[in-house]
Amino acid sequence: MNAKTKLYPLQFKPIPKYRIWGGNKLNEVLNKGFSEEKIGESWEISDVKGDKTSVINGSLKGKTLREISTEFGEDFLGKKVFNDFGVDFPLLIKFIDAKTPLSVQVHPHDDIARERHNSFGKNEMWYIMDADDSAEIIVGFNKELTKESYSNYLENGNVLEVLNKVNTKSGDAFYIPTGRVHAIGSGVLLAEIQQTSDITYRIYDYERVDSITGKQRDLHNDLALDVLDFNIKKNYNTEYTTKKNVDNKLIHSPYFRSNILFIDKEVVKDCSEIDSFIIYMCTKGSLNIDADGEAYFLKKGDTILLPASLNNFKLSSTSEVELIEVYYS
Repeated sequence: MNAKTKLYPLQFKPIPKYRIWGGNKLNEVLNKGFSEEKIGESWEISDVKGDKTSVINGSLKGKTLREISTEFGEDFLGKKVFNDFGVDFPLLIKFIDAKTPLSVQVHPHDDIARERHNSFGKNEMWYIMDADDSAEIIVGFNKELTKESYSNYLENGNVLEVLNKVNTKSGDAFYIPTGRVHAIGSGVLLAEIQQTSDITYRIYDYERVDSITGKQRDLHNDLALDVLDFNIKKNYNTEYTTKKNVDNKLIHSPYFRSNILFIDKEVVKDCSEIDSFIIYMCTKGSLNIDADGEAYFLKKGDTILLPASLNNFKLSSTSEVELIEVYYS
């Protein structure tokens, strides 16, 4: 560890992202304070090229995530993360507000993404924070398909007929592995955890015209065809327990692990068995994180990263808090 500077829980300045489908819930519900219109995504923690988030608290204020990874190495990232990725931070953390539906899309796996784009693949998960009464998501297909039968639906302009639509509500969680067709529907606010990648193949975009460019967005159906997983599942919603003041397993994958905590008192955490940084996303309420004699306040819509070297800390609140915990597998 750097002898001059001590690591501590870090908060980063979110990066707002204009999206054709963006709304105003990131400001109205999560109090982000973005001045731009149609902000669909708040990139909370990012090491994506050209979009590296910077620290806003403490002695490391102003340093980017990449600079901290480079300076502190495994003390910040964890030994396993550092061995697997070097200083490339493996996760991208977001909040997403869909006022209108996102494009129907799919993401490539690591091998294809590396070959085609020199990038990680994009396995991701969604945790639904807020949803209108009629809100839906698209996840997977609703019938068995082959490349040939799928291509026929696509060419005939009726691909929406074979997409699996799921009514969704606050508290739902979905794993979206590479290859699984998906789209967030209108009226959904969610937290997203994903691999560090910005590679998306659009399949269908409702023939929308972007008001800024005056054009329809590009589709990537040739690229997507080699990526799509046509296997179907009976249920895509992730089931989890809701015990208070303990870690409830949410989604564990080879790319990240996530738990959900429902906190209404002081919880002492010993994370010495986790060889990774730990990220907390507050999705309801507010709480204090006490670490090394310092208190860090977190409210709904806030994100904080605890370095791997910080194993013992306390989470405390007097009202019910919902907290997503994320770390590398």
